[in-house]
Amino acid sequence: MPNYQGVWDITTQFQYAAEWPVPPLTGNRALFGGGYTSTSPINTVESVVITTTANATDHGDLTVARYKPSSFSSATRGLWAAGQNSAGASVNVIDFVLFASTANATDFGDASTIATDGAGTSNDTRGIYAKGVDNSARTDTIDYVTMASAGNASDFGNLSVARNGLAAGASSAGRGFFAGGQIAADPYVEDTIDYVTIASTGNASDFGNLTVGRWLPVGCASATRGIIAGGRDAGDAVDVIDYITIGSTGNASDFGNLSAARQNFSAASSTLRGVFAGGILSGVGELNIIEYITIASAGNATDFGDLTAVTRFLAGCSNSHGGIT
Repeated sequence: MPNYQGVWDITTQFQYAAEWPVPPLTGNRALFGGGYTSTSPINTVESVVITTTANATDHGDLTVARYKPSSFSSATRGLWAAGQNSAGASVNVIDFVLFASTANATDFGDASTIATDGAGTSNDTRGIYAKGVDNSARTDTIDYVTMASAGNASDFGNLSVARNGLAAGASSAGRGFFAGGQIAADPYVEDTIDYVTIASTGNASDFGNLTVGRWLPVGCASATRGIIAGGRDAGDAVDVIDYITIGSTGNASDFGNLSAARQNFSAASSTLRGVFAGGILSGVGELNIIEYITIASAGNATDFGDLTAVTRFLAGCSNSHGGIT
């Protein structure tokens, strides 16, 4: 007899008939999809329950193996947009998985153009992503989709400056932020933080500045506080974790540190915890580590568990982040 957890009624059974008799997955769940191992891009999606500490488990596969995608999510769906394929070419694919199922990803639609190395965030309805590099040039373009219904991405507005390798997050205040990145001119790394109102379209506005200018950081958020962690400054990877109060504007403050300086990793969160997965460490290579922080209280990151494989350039999302109310 299967060991069902939680409520399993006839309605749920029909809803997940393709996977019966396995009940739907529950909990504050983070998904990490795509990425690059030591040899090639992957299509793997991995899952952790944010309220626990444990190793990641398999959650199915993306429709296309790729690295440097952007990810965003509602309470039911996780989406990955664009990225680079095994030939190193940018793609315009958008696909999605259900948090409640380990079935493989389904095609959602297309990004407005091929893009890679951007960052995504969302409320519970709309997913938006800064495109990063578009046709080999840094871009300031932000696109959006309505996550409940499949379709192609539409133009949202523009960042304050064209850049790639930036971090993003969202809060219950209805705001999304984009932080850091790399620009074309010296000093190349940005300390800029922009914000947008997710429910409307329009250009980003200035929020403030990071404590350290850097590109390839990661971002996540509670209902009130945004986190920007790691990345690479003008010299090398950093272990810095910053925080901002998303409902206001102002410069970032120091939060704590990662266990080691790293870049090319990924983040996701509940409204209580931020989780950081994978990446690359100078002199070591790709990592499989997962760490976490408690967003409401400043402090250093703590060990959570491990990914199933060493991975960099992956993208994370969750069903319980600060933009979901």
